[in-house]
Amino acid sequence: MGYRDEWLLVEAGDDFDDMEHRQPLEEILFYQAVANGDVETVRKNCKQARFLDSDGVGVLSKDPVTNMKYHFVITAAMIARLCRQSGMALEQAFRMSDFYILSLDNIHTVREVRDLHDEMVLDYAQKMRMVSGDYVGSKYINGCKEYIYAHLKERITVAQLADALGVSAGYLSRLFKNETGDSVSAYIRKQKIETAKRLLKYSDYSLIDIANRLSFSSQSHFIQQFRELVGMTPKKYRDLNHLVQWDVEEEKTK
Repeated sequence: MGYRDEWLLVEAGDDFDDMEHRQPLEEILFYQAVANGDVETVRKNCKQARFLDSDGVGVLSKDPVTNMKYHFVITAAMIARLCRQSGMALEQAFRMSDFYILSLDNIHTVREVRDLHDEMVLDYAQKMRMVSGDYVGSKYINGCKEYIYAHLKERITVAQLADALGVSAGYLSRLFKNETGDSVSAYIRKQKIETAKRLLKYSDYSLIDIANRLSFSSQSHFIQQFRELVGMTPKKYRDLNHLVQWDVEEEKTK
């Protein structure tokens, strides 16, 4: 029997008679709140644990953890596209989505999926608040940001950016500073440190691995730059924020 025939039998049965899907407006409004940078609404939704509310969201897997992961992927895909449409750089929107989806590999309970979901939607919302509050920017600044996100693991210089955009380094530096308030180098450093924070929180990469992946000149340089921006060392940040590995047996009893 093929999948189509099996579906026809399931559809004709009683299992789906009482199943109703939640009105899509609620989900759309939530996605829009994230894309609009409405951090307060997003945080309120997280506190209400609406992502955990299985009433009306559909069953994509009989295993509760797998079911949550499937819904997580749908949410990540929708939010990435809406944030992109609302002004987030393409590479940033989709690299964030890829990162959070890949992080699902390391979690194994419903509670962990929920926590990762809340972290992701708040991360997008906070970044979109900055995007919506900033001047849209010239095509050169948008192109500059796209290049940075696409080459974040490399060493990036103003000269490389200027060459890629076909303008002079001096002109690009002045334009970027005027429109963003940051120098190009400061902006690159901030994006690398933001990526490092996520790696410290959701991966087991060592400090030297993270430093190398993000093309810092050395581990000590990475630690120095991280401390200057975050106010603590990478090790301290990981100790305070690393993803908690919840007890699976304990989770099953709740």
